[in-house]
Amino acid sequence: MLIDSHAHLDMYSAGDLPGVLARAHAAGVHTILAIGIGDGPHEMHRALEIAEATNSPELPQIYASAGIHPQEAANATVENLAKLAALAANPRCVAIGEIGLDYYHVENPTPDVQHAAFLAQLRIAAAARKPILIHCRTSELATPAAKQKFGPAGPNAAWDDLLALLAEHWQPHSRGTNTPAGIMHCFSGGVDEARRSLDLGFYLSFAGNLTYPAAKAIREAAAFAPADRILVETDAPFLAPIPFRGQRNEPALVIHTAAALAELRNLTPSALAALTTSNFHSLFQLEPST
Repeated sequence: MLIDSHAHLDMYSAGDLPGVLARAHAAGVHTILAIGIGDGPHEMHRALEIAEATNSPELPQIYASAGIHPQEAANATVENLAKLAALAANPRCVAIGEIGLDYYHVENPTPDVQHAAFLAQLRIAAAARKPILIHCRTSELATPAAKQKFGPAGPNAAWDDLLALLAEHWQPHSRGTNTPAGIMHCFSGGVDEARRSLDLGFYLSFAGNLTYPAAKAIREAAAFAPADRILVETDAPFLAPIPFRGQRNEPALVIHTAAALAELRNLTPSALAALTTSNFHSLFQLEPST
């Protein structure tokens, strides 16, 4: 049994979603964490609605998150943050996210706006004692205009800013209250970023880009990470793994990312599935049967 630790189920049409879930279950993906960001805060409740409406032994068990993506940081208003806090109180909402920093798109809010939205959501997660799901995208491969806007401290400024904010504002809470730190979603850093994330208590979740030929640094990080801190995800409908790169992704295809991660770590696919399933349950403090 595999768990897809990050999928945007609310981005499939109502007509497509039943087939997506049925194919996932048939492929052995029996649990999915549905990410509640939507196209903005006005839709961050939809993942939880999907989770609560899906209750069949022939479909995956679905948990949800809720959060305001850094691209939407300017919309982290008092009203939307109150909505997030209300969603976080639902037991089926197991995490806050995806939240973080994104210095890639030139139209994204400025760093100060992103930082303020991030810290506001950390406070909500701390109050709810829920782990956080981190999005971090650097300006390394961005357009020259984006690099000028976000990259004065270098192409990895997003990582440096993110880890500094987490060390100051999240690690003391997570260590002090025994709240699991959370997940570095779609981990795209190298060994250094992996080590620093692990030191802060985070799990690393690997997506389809692990299978791409140019992803040498990600594969090095995936081999480096301790066995009890790794997860797999699709980030569906994005980032389909090889051999489906460029096509619409869906949770059933997490088996290909899991196979690549198993090979990197000299494990059988079944051993990798058991390991990442156990890690997911440990992180979210869930019993395997719940």
